[in-house]
This record gives sequence, structure tokens and C-alpha cells, in this order.
Amino acid sequence: MAVEIAVETPLQDDVRALVAELNEALLELTPPEHCYHLTVEQMAGSDTTVFIARDNGLAVGCGALKRHCEAIGEVKRMYTRPSHRGQKIGAEIVGRVEALARQEGLTRLVLETGDRHPAAWTVYERAGFTRCGPVLDYPDSEWSVFYEKSLA
Repeated sequence: MAVEIAVETPLQDDVRALVAELNEALLELTPPEHCYHLTVEQMAGSDTTVFIARDNGLAVGCGALKRHCEAIGEVKRMYTRPSHRGQKIGAEIVGRVEALARQEGLTRLVLETGDRHPAAWTVYERAGFTRCGPVLDYPDSEWSVFYEKSLA
């Protein structure tokens, strides 16, 4: 029973529940004013592609590519349920995000993550991302860690 990953709309009840779980997990580690969540409605926008990981039909992970000007893509809403961690689901989703970004001709991927998310750092660093200063319009904050990867 392998986990399957596909592009899906986030406007499904089970995906809404998964994103709500992600938001709760982030708020346990980061003050709300330093959490930069996209709502599921924002995730459903034409500038964003959402990948959902499913195990036997159950949504167990997610991640998204949000497109910005100047051929920049942003990795957003990365999450794997605790029950499915350690199965490389996050790495697979990051790989799908990167493949789509390359296919669309984007030249750079960036992301913001929390300062208390070492497991996330590992996923991004193994995928070839390097730490950098603040990206896009995120403020420089002790609560944030920024990454980038050139696709050129």
C-alpha cells in the first residue's frame, strides 16, 4: 500500500482538515504574527498548485508551488501527518514541486519555514536548498528560516 501523490484541489473536506492540522502544529511552535499561512481558498488560486499525498485514500501530506513574478516559485504548506513521517513523503512532494517549477521555466525556488522545524530543514537541505536571507516580502525575523534553490 504505497502513498500516492497527485495535484488536487485543496477545497475538499479532508484536505481542509489536513491544512487545519498543519496550522495547529505551526501555532504550537511559532507566534501567530509570525505564521504566514495560505488559506485553502488562497491555495486554490490559479497561481498555486497543490500536491496531496494519500494513503489508501486518506490525505496524509501536502505541499504547494506558489508562483511569483520574475520566474520565482515558492514552496508552501508542506506537511506530513505524524503517523506517516519518516516515509520520505515530504521529500517526494518537494521533488514534485521542483519538477513542476522546472517544467514551467521558473528559475528559482524559495521558502520560509520556522526556526523550530529541524525536520523540515533536513528535507529542504537534502533537496539541494541552501539557507539565505529573507525572501519575497517576508520580514527578517528570529522566528523564520529562509531557503533558496537556483533552477537555472
